[in-house]
Amino acid sequence: MTTTPVSPAPAPDGGPGPQRATRAAGLLPTDPVLRLASVLTLVNALGNGLYFPLGVLYFTRVVGLDATAVGVGMTVAGLVGVAAGVPAGRAADRWGARRVGALLWGGTGLATAAYALVNSYPGFLVAVVCATGLQMASRGVQGALYADVLPAATRVEARAYLRMVVNVGMGVGGAFGAVALQLDTEAAHVTVILVDALSFAGPALLLPRLPPAAHVAGRAPLDDAAPAAERWRAVRDLPFLAVTVLNAVLVVQYSLSEVGLPLWIVERTDAPRWTAALLMIVNCALVALLQVRVARGASQVPSAVRAMGWSGLLLAASCAVYALSAGLSPVWAVAALTAGAVVQVFAEVLSAAGGWTLGYELADARAHGVYQGVFGAGMSAGMMSGPALVTVTAIAHGALGWAALGLLFAAAGLAVAPAVRWARRDGEWRGEPT
Repeated sequence: MTTTPVSPAPAPDGGPGPQRATRAAGLLPTDPVLRLASVLTLVNALGNGLYFPLGVLYFTRVVGLDATAVGVGMTVAGLVGVAAGVPAGRAADRWGARRVGALLWGGTGLATAAYALVNSYPGFLVAVVCATGLQMASRGVQGALYADVLPAATRVEARAYLRMVVNVGMGVGGAFGAVALQLDTEAAHVTVILVDALSFAGPALLLPRLPPAAHVAGRAPLDDAAPAAERWRAVRDLPFLAVTVLNAVLVVQYSLSEVGLPLWIVERTDAPRWTAALLMIVNCALVALLQVRVARGASQVPSAVRAMGWSGLLLAASCAVYALSAGLSPVWAVAALTAGAVVQVFAEVLSAAGGWTLGYELADARAHGVYQGVFGAGMSAGMMSGPALVTVTAIAHGALGWAALGLLFAAAGLAVAPAVRWARRDGEWRGEPT
């Protein structure tokens, strides 16, 4: 991928301004930090994509656990991960995001490898709580890590590039995972688990090699000597929490692709079952093509607010199109579902870019770990609640449920603007730059 660099703006120190984060020579960016981050992200995404198609099936088909019990265990693990996000963020503020991130990724790798030793439900609970909890706790720490190692001017675009890398890696890994799923042997399942474990443990060793960006080099951490009100400000920063909740509502959209649409296609439409796979491919391909371009237009607070508003409206439109697919002939049902999926992709890339910008720009830069931990915990909560919310609305009540879901998305997107105005006024009252 080759992009044209923007005209450099003057840097605060009078030196040359930043170039575009994703300017690339061949497939990798020229910036050495982003290049290393891309390699680490790609390795981990390949492992996760490999494991994704058969993760649950391993515990039910190979280990022999009850599917409902597995689901309950994964829910418990998710709750642990949400709760661990903020303390993990505080640890990143205290000891550094690179060090804490490496420990979390390494621990996730070890816990994932332990799946291969599971032969009982208690063992499954211990392994899945450790693996899922550590992985979800690392979400906010990764946000703080990017704040440490990426220049602020190109941070959002760089995250968009990394998200593109994740989509490519997950897609390629998923293809090999499908092969292992087709083999359906214990050896194939265990091999996938161990490769996924290595995709965490290997990159964890390289995380500390990411150097801090110029704006954080030499900056003293907000250690335990600082007042508790400053160290934990994010958990009582009501405007920031409001933006976090609204972003969490928009994050529910991911459950549409992963849970809602497959169920909708099978239970409520005449579209062939393979349509669910088609929509996933459309989503991955378009996100990879669009995310970086969209992020460039949402890297400032005003443009990020507009992106979030449009995202909510587009999600409402996609819900309406999905609802129309019921009762159509197979061909027209596929067409309607594909059209809805395309609209949803635009909403997805807008909300992702807007969320990244607001998550950073509304945070206290002295405590990015806790702030990103709170923001990441909100995203985790949205992803966890998404399947149940989509099921009790769209799947249970058809068009009326889709309408309710669409109104929720639209209201959340439009409410971001007043929430951000509140946050910026609050920042001015505290004497912080906005």
